[in-house]
Amino acid sequence: QPQLVESGGGLVQAGGSLRLSCAASGRTFSGYAMGWFRQPSGTEREFVAGISRIGGTRYSNSVKGRFTISRDNAKNLVYLQMNSLEPEDTAVYYCAAANYVNIAYTPTSGGEYGYWGQGTQVTVSS
Repeated sequence: QPQLVESGGGLVQAGGSLRLSCAASGRTFSGYAMGWFRQPSGTEREFVAGISRIGGTRYSNSVKGRFTISRDNAKNLVYLQMNSLEPEDTAVYYCAAANYVNIAYTPTSGGEYGYWGQGTQVTVSS
């Protein structure tokens, strides 16, 4: 069972960039699809980006073209590069892992992920 720890959040001006990292414990990191979700204050958690075990990616429409998810299986890390940040991107960002046999599947629903990090705050000022 992986333990996930996010880092890289902070305060940035609109138009700026941040890179979030998620470090996963355990030896079977490559066996998990990984995802990033976010939860703005007072709203429900929403899918941001996901990456399958073999590197296929999916994005929400709100971040497509601005955010990039990637993974480094040798280092047990997954990243979320966020460019052209907008105040609407302000949220707590969570890393999640999903254990699926299908190596090409990228889950997009929170219910499909069984493991979660503690979250990291991203605040974008206007």
